[in-house]
Amino acid sequence: MSYHPPKRLSVFSWELMGPAIVGSFRKLDPRQLVRNPVMFATAIVALLLTVLLASGHVAASIGFQVQLVLWLWLTVLFGNFAEALAEGRGKAQADSLRDTKAQLWAKQLIGVGDVWDRVPATRLMAGDRVLVETNDLIPADGEVVEGVASVNEAAITGESAPVIREAGGDRSAVTAGTRVISDWIKVRVSQEPGQGFLDRMIALVEGAQRQKTPNEIALTILLVGLTIIFLIAVSTIPSFAAYAGGSIAVPLLAALLITLIPTTIAALLSAIGIAGMDRLVRFNVLAKSGRAVEAAGDIDVILLDKTGTVTIGDRRATEFRPVSGVSATELAEAAYLASLADETPEGRSIVALARERYGLPERQLPQEAKFDPFTAQTRLSGVEVDGSRIRKGAVDAILAHTPGAADSAAAAELRRITEEIARSGGTPLAVERDGRLLGILHLKDILKAGMRERFAELRRMGIRTVMITGDNPMTAAAIAAEAGVDDFLAEATPEDKLALIRREQIGGRLVAMCGDGTNDAPALAQADVGLTMNTGTQAAREAGNMVDLDSDPTKLIEVVGLGKQLLMTRGALTTFSVANDVAKYFAIIPAIFVILYPSLGIFNVMGLESSQSAILSAIIFNALIIPALVPLALKGVRYRPAPAAQILRRNLAIYGVGGIVAPFIGIKLIDIAVNGLGLA
Repeated sequence: MSYHPPKRLSVFSWELMGPAIVGSFRKLDPRQLVRNPVMFATAIVALLLTVLLASGHVAASIGFQVQLVLWLWLTVLFGNFAEALAEGRGKAQADSLRDTKAQLWAKQLIGVGDVWDRVPATRLMAGDRVLVETNDLIPADGEVVEGVASVNEAAITGESAPVIREAGGDRSAVTAGTRVISDWIKVRVSQEPGQGFLDRMIALVEGAQRQKTPNEIALTILLVGLTIIFLIAVSTIPSFAAYAGGSIAVPLLAALLITLIPTTIAALLSAIGIAGMDRLVRFNVLAKSGRAVEAAGDIDVILLDKTGTVTIGDRRATEFRPVSGVSATELAEAAYLASLADETPEGRSIVALARERYGLPERQLPQEAKFDPFTAQTRLSGVEVDGSRIRKGAVDAILAHTPGAADSAAAAELRRITEEIARSGGTPLAVERDGRLLGILHLKDILKAGMRERFAELRRMGIRTVMITGDNPMTAAAIAAEAGVDDFLAEATPEDKLALIRREQIGGRLVAMCGDGTNDAPALAQADVGLTMNTGTQAAREAGNMVDLDSDPTKLIEVVGLGKQLLMTRGALTTFSVANDVAKYFAIIPAIFVILYPSLGIFNVMGLESSQSAILSAIIFNALIIPALVPLALKGVRYRPAPAAQILRRNLAIYGVGGIVAPFIGIKLIDIAVNGLGLA
């Protein structure tokens, strides 16, 4: 099964427009419509006027009332269209994921041996074990319990570069629909049918399980409150009109209500939230809830692991520092021999530096050579070759394993060099040969390109960065200073990370954390935004509320930017909507009440032709502004790092002033067209 990433369609391409138009009518179902109380109220008003018109109760000219009913229904349909279009943008990706998941079969292991039975993947339960061999699709989410294999995760990430999955460690989690391209693995299923990673992602991009965020809920309550207030206010108008010796027709009251209530932002609110999560999915980050996306926009503190996030993750040898009486070439040759069988990135960098700087010839260890691998207990490695024993490792470990060396002048010089390297942020490795101390290898953590600039960008956003590392405080301080982070936590344990997050949260700050290991799970669960790597363990993926499908820890910075863009988009369109409503009042209120109170004519600042044309023009504008704003709601307002006060001023200047100016121009132009066409 091959994977083809979904096409990037323009907002108004027919592939999206067609299903969205159909969806607009489907969403007229009251069970769906009631989820948006403002649009539900608009639909009730439209239905009421439709019934009155059908029953022959025409209080105004029939042409006027027909147009009014038509535009009220279009207002509801345009609101439904915005939501349907937002949902449709994720459908292509959901279809691709569903194709990936369809018709998966599994080699379910029977007993403790290698005997297996071929069964549909839908029959697998949590705890079942399956065998996955070369060219097999992984049938269910789980963890590798035996073996190591190269896995193509293009079906999930869109990238074709294979990744290694192996039992134990932080790279044991596998996802249904990905393909093993070499070797074999045994996987223990971790999810019940229908609850896997792909199932959640499909439901999410289709919007089926999207819950409203606290910000959306609060804004919805405000919109409902305003609607109730205006409904009560409008319902009292007939009494005032009767008291003034006149009357106001029901269609005019309906038009007044619809222009007073905040239909614009109510119609776009759901689309903004869906589009925000869709942008995150297109950025290859899966948020388990809209709350996580929203929280990302309000983050105050970001905790970043040093290795793999701030640095490239592999330390490199940069210098040989011999003690007195030892030449740099002698130290380099010993380190070279001790590293020939060391397949770690650090070991390979030592070999490369020795060859490059001192011209050592390429050689292979003889068959009789004995290599001592690194262990956590000894904290050193080495080799016995040509009748000589060479070891390299932590300085205190080398001194402890070199009899009589601890109090020597060479040991004192070794400690001095070690301190210099540690102060510079490097990692020292001592080298000894046959009990003689030779010197120090300087291993350096290499910062990722552009990290300092990215931390400066976060600082402009008002976000404090904290680097977390297991290094000693001196080394941590040097790397933190070079990277430009605001603070660091050295010699960090899982308990230390958790305690730091809790302290920040007690202080009223929102915290983001990224990690991939089981030991990161408590901190990921505690953080307001926990970004987990897709390559991480199952425990880490379950603990976080976002999963980065590309496994790029630095993406947390972009996630924060997307969260802020979501909040800014919602704020900008809310500002526009409120200002827009204020401007509409100048069109419709004088038009409705001018007969009862002629002095209100001075508020007809737009110079509209008649009361009927003013009302119709305001209702038409009220409907048309919704689809006009859909591209902005789906694309989002561009976010630029700046202080909150500056962003507020910019929003007020663009969307506040724009929200007032647009109706004055739009309603006037519609009024001219309405009168020119004889519609009023």
